[in-house]
Amino acid sequence: MGRITDKEIVELYWKRSEEAIACTIRQYGAYLMKLSLNILSIWEEAEECVNESYFSAWNQMPPDRPLRLLPYLGRIARCLALNRYDYLSAKKRDLSFSVQLSELEECLTHGNSTEQQYEEREVASAISTFLRTEDEESRNMFVRRYWYSDSVKEIADRYGVTESKVKSQLFRVRGRLKEYLEKEGYVL
Repeated sequence: MGRITDKEIVELYWKRSEEAIACTIRQYGAYLMKLSLNILSIWEEAEECVNESYFSAWNQMPPDRPLRLLPYLGRIARCLALNRYDYLSAKKRDLSFSVQLSELEECLTHGNSTEQQYEEREVASAISTFLRTEDEESRNMFVRRYWYSDSVKEIADRYGVTESKVKSQLFRVRGRLKEYLEKEGYVL
């Protein structure tokens, strides 16, 4: 069977057809695994998150009817992987994703209250606005590092640059981001 559209896959979910999961695995399984593995660094844990992603998608459609399935599934998998990462970190397991989190720590707020959650959404929107002002390469490197959790080496290989260039470019973008957020009133 060839590639089918996101709309067709979503229709399968709405019809409660098990073929929806099979199509999702074929088209997006590798992406979801890479995303989860980049965060967790443990194959079995990542695999469990991916499987939970399929289950969550099954339970959320209907009522959800995403137009673009890849970001929809990516958001589910990323959330599950981050929750699993928090759980594993609490057990004092060493995971490489903590490096990426520490790189962004000085730019972001923390908290669990409703007000803090609202502010986090506002900060996320401000980050998106900021990234649109960056050149394409800087923006893509930032997203590859902090959304897809790619390693510095993977980013360097993808863009044909040195790891040193990636590190310095990310450092400069984080600096501009911090300055932008502070200017916008998100003193962190």
